[in-house]
Amino acid sequence: MAIISEVEEESSSSRPTILPFRATFDSSNPLGFLEKVFDFLGQQSDFLKKPYVEEEIAVAVRAAKEKLRKAEKKAEKETVKPVEKKVEKPVEKKVEKETVKPVEKKVEKETVNATVAASSAEPMEVEKPKEKEEKKEAGPIVPNKGNGADLENYSWVQSLQEVTVNIPVPSGTKARSVICEIKKNRLKVGLKGQDPIIDGEFFRVVKPDDCYWNIEDQKMISILLTKHDQMEWWRCCVKGEPEIDTQKVEPESSKLADLDPETRSTVEKMMFDQRQKQMGLPTSDELQKQEILKKFMSDHPEMDFSNAKIN
Repeated sequence: MAIISEVEEESSSSRPTILPFRATFDSSNPLGFLEKVFDFLGQQSDFLKKPYVEEEIAVAVRAAKEKLRKAEKKAEKETVKPVEKKVEKPVEKKVEKETVKPVEKKVEKETVNATVAASSAEPMEVEKPKEKEEKKEAGPIVPNKGNGADLENYSWVQSLQEVTVNIPVPSGTKARSVICEIKKNRLKVGLKGQDPIIDGEFFRVVKPDDCYWNIEDQKMISILLTKHDQMEWWRCCVKGEPEIDTQKVEPESSKLADLDPETRSTVEKMMFDQRQKQMGLPTSDELQKQEILKKFMSDHPEMDFSNAKIN
């Protein structure tokens, strides 16, 4: 199976250039296709020179396995409950009828409001868009040492699996005076009788049953959140807060030991072969072939290999 893809690469003018990638996929030798992919990455980018590239590849392998498992579960559910076609048609028709009418009314109201605002409150309309533009111009911030952010009322750090939130409180604060509600997609934390310190929606879903909080030294609320998707870096803890630049996150040390033996050996072999190619040295397969050839030559000294062309 021939596969041709286009890869975007940022140029100096910030416009992406498209590079063609061609490879033939043989189902009996998938590693050969992966080696060509890594060879292409090594020639066209600095991805493989990153210090933690092994972990990122290992994470991608785990994510691919997880997707296969989810796809299999979905396929099983669809075979058990294949009754959802009748609901689609009536719902679509209702939505079309309901959305047409209110849109016309909104347009009429907006035109009337626009004429009134133009004659009476022009300065107010000019200030609001400026504020929005200023907020948009503020780009992502550099993450702290824990790959999170230090904000005005709290700080947070993260790994691929967990997020830890630290909230300073007055010295002597006890657990019974703390309100902490951790839901699947929302967090609310504060002290009784006061406005919440944090009250918002998570950047991504968490596992409430695997989350907990405590008070450290009666002056710090510490909350441990377990991510539902443990293959993604969060840009913020709560939506609406400043976001970090995830490209500047420093991953943990490599965890190839967490992989099963087969996956680990595959990843290590691919990384070894790619390093060998970058240095102009033979890959593991080529080294194996050379050893076989040397053994054959030593077993047959009567043969002359001086003029032999060996691929």
